Amino acid sequence: MTRTPDLVVLGGGSGGYACAFRAAQLGLSVTLVEKDKIGGTCLHRGCIPTKALVHSAEVADTVRDGHRYGVRGTFDGIDTDQVHQYKDSVVTKLYKGLQGLVTHHGIEVVAGHGRYVGNRTVDVDGEMITGRSVVVATGSYAHTLPGLDIGGRIVTSDQALTRKEVPERVAILGGGVIGVEFASVWSSFGSQVTIIEALPRLVAAEDEWTSKQLTRAFRKRGITTMTSTKFVEATEIGETVSITLDSGEKIETDLLMVAVGRGPRTADSGLAEAGVELDRGFVAVDEHLRTNHDGVYAVGDIVPGLQLAHRGFQQGLFVAEHIAGLDPTRGDESTIPRVTYTNPEIASVGLTEAAAREKYREVSTIVYDLAGNGKSQILGASGGIKVIRAGAGSAGGPVVGVHMVGARVSELISEAQLIVAWGAHPQEVAQLVHAHPTQAEALGEAHLALAGQPLHTHG
Repeated sequence: MTRTPDLVVLGGGSGGYACAFRAAQLGLSVTLVEKDKIGGTCLHRGCIPTKALVHSAEVADTVRDGHRYGVRGTFDGIDTDQVHQYKDSVVTKLYKGLQGLVTHHGIEVVAGHGRYVGNRTVDVDGEMITGRSVVVATGSYAHTLPGLDIGGRIVTSDQALTRKEVPERVAILGGGVIGVEFASVWSSFGSQVTIIEALPRLVAAEDEWTSKQLTRAFRKRGITTMTSTKFVEATEIGETVSITLDSGEKIETDLLMVAVGRGPRTADSGLAEAGVELDRGFVAVDEHLRTNHDGVYAVGDIVPGLQLAHRGFQQGLFVAEHIAGLDPTRGDESTIPRVTYTNPEIASVGLTEAAAREKYREVSTIVYDLAGNGKSQILGASGGIKVIRAGAGSAGGPVVGVHMVGARVSELISEAQLIVAWGAHPQEVAQLVHAHPTQAEALGEAHLALAGQPLHTHG
């Protein structure tokens, strides 16, 4: 017997379950197909477990540096079993919560490997499910490189999350978000870390100022950064990995983590065979996230653009409302906030300075150093906030980009997003009152300076 719900969602990650929940709220019958666990990569192998490790790393740094704040303590090392127990407990609690929400919304879950076979039909291990609409949300996988076999002491982030020991030496292939986050964690845990990046700078998608700030901070922490450096080969020999670089140099390490990005998980989804248009594995969609098949949509990491859980989540809500006959507005993706959970943190929204200059020709920028912020001094935090506005001088246009580096700046990104998304001018933001002492004051000070009203800056 073929199931015929209003909506079939293929994939239960952030984008898929958000779409399913919202569609159910709007009165649609929903079948959610997932071969693993609801929550997907983000909950089980990505955002949540990695940020639990980040918090353990923060605690390690706090204990190690406690004497700076008059607190006596001894850092005796990392109990990896306890770290993983803590990490897994967080994931388990959130997973149970999601399972409860699935039941609450009356969503039917079909466990198994689903493949789209055309005509709004998904084949789940031989069982056919046909919906009035289908949303494909199959997520992404960890990329590797040709000739580089994953296994043993050569791992991706998936395997790195479950390793029980802290290696003395770690080499990370890739200086993007995943690479620098793990570099930061392992450094806090006591490893000697080397990052190998083919591009000229770390986190190359971020503003160049941000890259320089992070590189400087990593240097102070003893993390080695090798940019404009290409990997040639890696060989596991006993308990070490020998890495050959394009310069001919060889590096010996105890663990090599491959962090060269993530690819769209569409190869075994049936999409290509059914005639759904793909571009290098990504699903081609229109402004409503519709594919070239009537009634079939795609959301999340398989759609070209930022591979972020909150992007997929928002796309899932948008598609559910569109299918239900509402008229939702799809936001400008340049206003999606981006956060990298290193020490120090990186948070940004909007355009980089280079992109802003390409779009507007003339731009104005200001960098507010966190050294002038009271709360940052209390926290012992360094870094800064860079604000970019369209046009020259204090008579220019709206803010089009905000870039922040420093402890806890991820907590400031929501206000920065509102500023950029609503096209606020620095003079307007300067009128807002920020509580004292908070790091949010630094965001206000940066806008005061860009509005030509600097107070705690020499401008």
